[in-house]
Amino acid sequence: MILSKWLATLLGGAFAVQGALAIDVNLDDETSLKNAAKTVATTMMDFYNARDSKDIPGKFDGTWWEGGSMFMTLIMYWFMSGDSQFNDAVQDGMYFQKGDDNFFPSNYSQYLGNDDQVFWGLAAITAAEFNYPERDGEPSWVSLAQGVFNTQYPRWDTSSCHGGMRWQIWPYQDGYLTKNAISNGGLFQLSARLALYTGNKTYADWAERIWDWSATTPLLKEKNWNIADTTTCGTQCTDHGDYQWTYNYATYISGAAYMHNYTNGTETKWKDGVVGLIKTSQQFYPTTGFNGDGGQILCEITCEAGGNCDRNQITFKAYFANWLGMLTTIVPGTYDLIFPQLRTSAQAAAKQCSGGDDGVHCGIRWYKQAAWDGTKGLEQQMAVLGVLAANLIPFKNKAPLSLTSGGTSKSNPTAGTNTSDNDVPVLNSIGTGDRAGAGILTVIFVSGWAVAVTWMIRGG
Repeated sequence: MILSKWLATLLGGAFAVQGALAIDVNLDDETSLKNAAKTVATTMMDFYNARDSKDIPGKFDGTWWEGGSMFMTLIMYWFMSGDSQFNDAVQDGMYFQKGDDNFFPSNYSQYLGNDDQVFWGLAAITAAEFNYPERDGEPSWVSLAQGVFNTQYPRWDTSSCHGGMRWQIWPYQDGYLTKNAISNGGLFQLSARLALYTGNKTYADWAERIWDWSATTPLLKEKNWNIADTTTCGTQCTDHGDYQWTYNYATYISGAAYMHNYTNGTETKWKDGVVGLIKTSQQFYPTTGFNGDGGQILCEITCEAGGNCDRNQITFKAYFANWLGMLTTIVPGTYDLIFPQLRTSAQAAAKQCSGGDDGVHCGIRWYKQAAWDGTKGLEQQMAVLGVLAANLIPFKNKAPLSLTSGGTSKSNPTAGTNTSDNDVPVLNSIGTGDRAGAGILTVIFVSGWAVAVTWMIRGG
């Protein structure tokens, strides 16, 4: 009995030491970073391969949008690390869920939100910008991103608030009466990236329209660079839901960065937006109340302290890290505003990866550092992979590609439209009234939706 107790104590101590070791990473060593990211990515894909819906490529249990966001994160990881072991899974999922070349598959389209769909479009434009491998006989990555744009811009709704994208697409969904930051910011970012990749001004015009409209609402307050999560049609978008989320800020910051590059820095509002929103994003590096980390570790402040982040919210830091890290390659002078804290966040995140029987499963509350927070899952792995991959960006030091700088993904402006028109839908010139939010926009909301489907909980 005494020997058994001694042995149990010894083994328990061994597991404790194993957990304390976590994932070792040297942020100044590219190989060390790649190895750490590979460990995190492999565990993430173990979760993906073990899901109940594993027979449906790209479909997660209980959610659809996260497939697109995970593939986007893996594409960034591939570009930064050169690790191609997950490419087949990414291609299988992206092509299987492409729908009519617009990531609006019929199996899920009756309950998707605009934000759900746009994340797949952002994954596709990421693949185009990095020359991610394409398969013969499949649509190009950039055309899939264009397909998302082509199905989303007609949903621009002037029946309330003088414009804007509704959160949900169908009138029988609870979020139909809401216009939110991620749906509008997502299409803004997608439009800006399509503008830079293709050089087509129509996309730039749409990006500017969305930004200017957002600035007439609480969704984007240029006075103090605050982003509200939501506003509602019933108040003509004057009210505001003020939950603060990293990905809302990152979406608008990234889009502004692409527009800054697209305009060759000639329009000061884009650089002002990038810098202003980055400074406001300091709130996500809290200086008090989080184990005294001194404001250096990225935190989802709305939910992490209470340990009540849902699976969607757990992933947000991945996009924040990836999008802000990448913009340093296209907006000069932003490295020192972004990377010092992304570095300390990556170091803390790696220390959080000390859970599970193998001692490398990751938690989400990085500010706890070596003390694993007891949570684990695909989403936790995605968040850590995002910040580790972001820290590889300075080693790679390559800006996103365009058709004029080596991008090989072929444009198809009519993708997803079932039309023979060879032109991207032409946006009428934007006048002063549009910029003030008081003009009548040229695109009307598409009505007459079918209503006989039971409402389902939003998957993103």
